[in-house]
Amino acid sequence: MPKLRHLLLAGLIGAASAPLFAQDAPASPFTITGGATLISDYRFRGLSQTNRRFALQGTIGVAHSSGFYIGTWGSSIDDYVANGGDQEIDLYGGYKKTINGTTVDGGLLYYYYPGSGGANTDFFEPYLNVSHSFGPLSAKLGGNFSWSQHGLATTTKARAAGAYGYAELSAAIPNTGFTVTGHLGHSFVRNYITFDTHYTDWSVTAAYSWKALTFSAAYVDTDKTLYSYPNGGGHNRDIAKGGFVGAVAVAF
Repeated sequence: MPKLRHLLLAGLIGAASAPLFAQDAPASPFTITGGATLISDYRFRGLSQTNRRFALQGTIGVAHSSGFYIGTWGSSIDDYVANGGDQEIDLYGGYKKTINGTTVDGGLLYYYYPGSGGANTDFFEPYLNVSHSFGPLSAKLGGNFSWSQHGLATTTKARAAGAYGYAELSAAIPNTGFTVTGHLGHSFVRNYITFDTHYTDWSVTAAYSWKALTFSAAYVDTDKTLYSYPNGGGHNRDIAKGGFVGAVAVAF
């Protein structure tokens, strides 16, 4: 009997003290996200960067609970975009905060084009946008502004600046995974990435999310006619022409 009492007492003491050693570890203030996308045409502000062909894209980012974040995003491109280069790699960092349904997001982008044959094609671009949610609806206003840089210059200029503004309206269908987004943007400054012209672009995108997958279909168009002129002498295409873009993305 003494042994049994000792065992019972030890069991009670162990049960009482177990929570002291089995507490959950505190949640990390950092969140890591990433993903990959297969898209039928990489459109940047309405203009095809892949000569209206498929692209592979990927991204990874780290966000802190304070609102600060950094990350990178990359895509395959055609050689006319950056003097023969076949990749675009974007590095970014910024701060994002939501208060009472209003989100302010600002930071700095760096566009890096490896394999551009020594040409100065890279450039920086600060950005700022504000969005607000109204239940299943959300609206966003944003702008990207670049100071004068060599990477934005055309063949007739030593340097060029950039300015792009846009507005978006999104609607989510509750409990379905479907969203519809309308986009309207305008490039205000002539530079290398606008093919030395001003133009307006617009799009309508329908997306469906299921678990880690997102399927989307978009119609993208502009008010210009612009041709690609691939470096390798490939088929010239109107990269500003309206068209449908399909994509499948996986998040992890």
